[in-house]
Amino acid sequence: MSLALIDYGAGNLHSVHNALKAAGAGEIRVTADPDIVAKAERIVLPGVGAFAHCMEALSAIDGMTAAMEQRVRLEAAPFLGICVGMQLLADQGVEHGSTNGLGWIAGTVRAIAPAKDLKIPHMGWNDVRPHEGAALIERGEAYFLHGYHFDVADTADVLATTDHGGALVAAVGRDNVMGVQFHPEKSQTYGIAFLKRFLEWMP
Repeated sequence: MSLALIDYGAGNLHSVHNALKAAGAGEIRVTADPDIVAKAERIVLPGVGAFAHCMEALSAIDGMTAAMEQRVRLEAAPFLGICVGMQLLADQGVEHGSTNGLGWIAGTVRAIAPAKDLKIPHMGWNDVRPHEGAALIERGEAYFLHGYHFDVADTADVLATTDHGGALVAAVGRDNVMGVQFHPEKSQTYGIAFLKRFLEWMP
């Protein structure tokens, strides 16, 4: 099985690569080449930092978003977005002004609303609460680090939530597209088990 781990200068690629290997991935191509992405059997998009910066970096690779659209949206290759890689699935993000996302799952990425005694960013271990029938997501604890959250337009696209001053989206998905707000590569046994399920997923 060939897996493309997209390198656009905005992800902790080494840790994600190692976690995927630990989960049983065979051929992992860390790549900024749209041609490799266009032929990959599975695609993973990591992401850390600001939404606008990540989207601009991804869009700056000539042909990359087109290759992703073709392989994932039209040819239904299984796709996983991690942290900001998940957030980029949204219609837009409003960090540092409004920036268009990939628009694969309707919604907007917004700042977590401040509240009394609430620490932002949401950082550390927290519960993952899967919705009934959610593909791949199991109840457990995962590691989060984010100050913005995915405000999903259609609750049917929410696979799991966590709680930080109220419910926040922990995972989204539709058909062959999935994204998680938590970091599987930092979530130890829970994260590796999740990645193993992704590698075996046949949506």
